[in-house]
Amino acid sequence: MEKLEMLEAILDSYPYRVVFVDCDHVIRYLNRAAKYHYYQVRGYRDLIGRSLFDCHQELSRERIEAAVEKLRRHGNEIYLGVTPDNQRYYINPVRNEEGELLGYFERFELNLQK
Repeated sequence: MEKLEMLEAILDSYPYRVVFVDCDHVIRYLNRAAKYHYYQVRGYRDLIGRSLFDCHQELSRERIEAAVEKLRRHGNEIYLGVTPDNQRYYINPVRNEEGELLGYFERFELNLQK
C-alpha cells in the first residue's frame, strides 16, 4: 500500500469531517465524512480547489482568519465553537519539518456537552 493511499484510508476512517486548507484558504482535501456532509447534506459541489470562504459566512471568515494568524505565530489547535449540527469545531496547523505553516485542517467531533 502506498503512503498516500494509506493516509487517505486513515482519514476516511475517522467518522467526523476533516477539511485540509492551504495557507491561501483553498480547500485541498476532504475526507469521506466531509465529502458526504458538504456534497450530500449541504448540496455543495466541487469544493476541492475553491476558497474555504465560499461556504462560510462573514463572521466565520473573520474568526478563521484570526485563528490562522495565531497558527502562523506557531499556535497549536484552536477551538472555534459548536456547529449547528452539535459538533465541536477546531482548526489545526499543518507544518513542514522546518515548522513553516503549510496550511490547516478543520476538525469536527461530536459535542457531548449540552
